[in-house]
Amino acid sequence: MKYVLLKKIIFPLFIVIALLTIWSVIASVVDGFPTSADTYVAAFGGEDAEGDEVDGVFSDPFFIDAEDDKGIFWHLLESLKSVFGGFALSLIIGIPLGIHIGMSKNLQYAFDPFIQILKSISPLAWLPLLLFIFKDIKMTMISTIFLTSIWPVMINTVAGVRSVSEDYINVARILRFTALEKVVQIILPVAVPHIFTGMRLSVGLSWLVIIGAEMLAGGMGIGAWIWNAYDDLAYAHVIIGIILVGLIGFMLDLMMRKVADFFDYTKKGRAS
Repeated sequence: MKYVLLKKIIFPLFIVIALLTIWSVIASVVDGFPTSADTYVAAFGGEDAEGDEVDGVFSDPFFIDAEDDKGIFWHLLESLKSVFGGFALSLIIGIPLGIHIGMSKNLQYAFDPFIQILKSISPLAWLPLLLFIFKDIKMTMISTIFLTSIWPVMINTVAGVRSVSEDYINVARILRFTALEKVVQIILPVAVPHIFTGMRLSVGLSWLVIIGAEMLAGGMGIGAWIWNAYDDLAYAHVIIGIILVGLIGFMLDLMMRKVADFFDYTKKGRAS
């Protein structure tokens, strides 16, 4: 066990060293590309390469100077609010609809062609139309995330419902379960792992899409913050934003994985 734990620490360190080496090579070849030291100073403050004192991004991440001039914490918070707003809406609509479609062959025939077509459209393609409809950046972001999240949730819910054994359905008929009892006692215990798989995919995709959406639409959010840094030629800030996006994406995926494992009765059965 200790040996495995040691490998889990050492092997990622090798990757970090390799990435830092590649970073140094790029910085030496591309004129003006920030080094890891430049990025550290831009993040936490200190003296830059020219000897000037720099206030880091994380020196005061909570500042508010104006409505559109706030610390990075507020940009991250705005992005997360958009992601979870659209994600919650996709759960409210996608799970019940997925259960109904999974339980009915006729609904599957009716919805399946449109689901396959609509899920193939990039959510960013909807962005201009959503801006035109809502004329509000916040509602546009939430709607964009909703269109990102709903398809994995719905498709995996349908797959979960369809994976229920016909024997269980026959037992429900024999016991004369109501539709609600059938869903709660027969279908959901089997479908829940599939549903959480869809939720995990949805959160990951939503975090990817929100960055591009905010870059295009502007306003608040980490995507807009990264794009503004690029406009200001603050390339070290761009790298800081990229690292933050990756770390938060990792934490969101880890969170959803833990929640999915908690509700996955099959894993609990194997563990016991």
